[in-house]
Amino acid sequence: MNYQRRDFIKLSAALGAGLALGPLTNGLAGCSPVAKAKSEINNDFGLQLYTLRDVLPADPKGVLAQVASFGYKQLEGYEGPKGMFWGMSNTEFKSYVEGLGMKFVASHCNINENFEQKAEQAAAIGMKYLIAPYFGPQKSIDAFKRYADTLNQKGEICKKHGLRFAYHNHDYSFKPVDGQIPQVVMLDSTNKDLVDFEMDIYWVINAGENPAAWFQRYPNRFRLCHVKDRQKGVGETSKNVSVVLGTGSIDFPNILKVAAQQGMKYFIVEQEAYEGTTPLQAAKEDAQYMKNFSFA
Repeated sequence: MNYQRRDFIKLSAALGAGLALGPLTNGLAGCSPVAKAKSEINNDFGLQLYTLRDVLPADPKGVLAQVASFGYKQLEGYEGPKGMFWGMSNTEFKSYVEGLGMKFVASHCNINENFEQKAEQAAAIGMKYLIAPYFGPQKSIDAFKRYADTLNQKGEICKKHGLRFAYHNHDYSFKPVDGQIPQVVMLDSTNKDLVDFEMDIYWVINAGENPAAWFQRYPNRFRLCHVKDRQKGVGETSKNVSVVLGTGSIDFPNILKVAAQQGMKYFIVEQEAYEGTTPLQAAKEDAQYMKNFSFA
């Protein structure tokens, strides 16, 4: 998600080194998962619905039906103008999505409003995660330490209701503040029994970092990731340059293999820019890449 998400959230809410919600199954972490991962990923990849933010609000059911036809099996949502469930109740949304052959596994949401209610609703339909999508650049590292306390508190609420809580990064948390890396502070200051992390691989690379090294340094902390490709030949800090998977510069075969070995469970496709295409066509082409994806 790009920095435009900042406005939405406000309204509704020394290291080297993502695919939709799809558990790459037990046994991937810490083993040699290449063959197993390849066979399972073909069935389980999913989509972050923010990819379709320009078309989803007008016809949620119609758009979701198209998503299912592309081959996505799982969904990660976001809290749009009609809430996490797009004008439906939580149970209605679950029924509709599952009728299409998909599962609604997680959602980004405004964690500052009615969070307990959101956790109850998510748990009631078997969702696995609620996710904090954005905190924003801060002037002091102490702000990130306080935010880590907030993440722990939200994690407690989720645990009480039988689901997990996670934080989704942008590039700012990998840039030094007061001589420290905010992402390290949040990882080290949160309880691993309460808080997981969703790595947006695109934004980690935008910060000049190597995602695989982060997976190795913090095994089993990054449980979800966004698989979002980055245009070739652009500057390291260029922001709105996501492209169809497989046409950009990110080395997903190597990065995602390490991710699977280090405990990654959910892989979420996301795309944010659509030069020369449309959101739905991009989602379709991204799905085709995932169908053919190999860890080898």
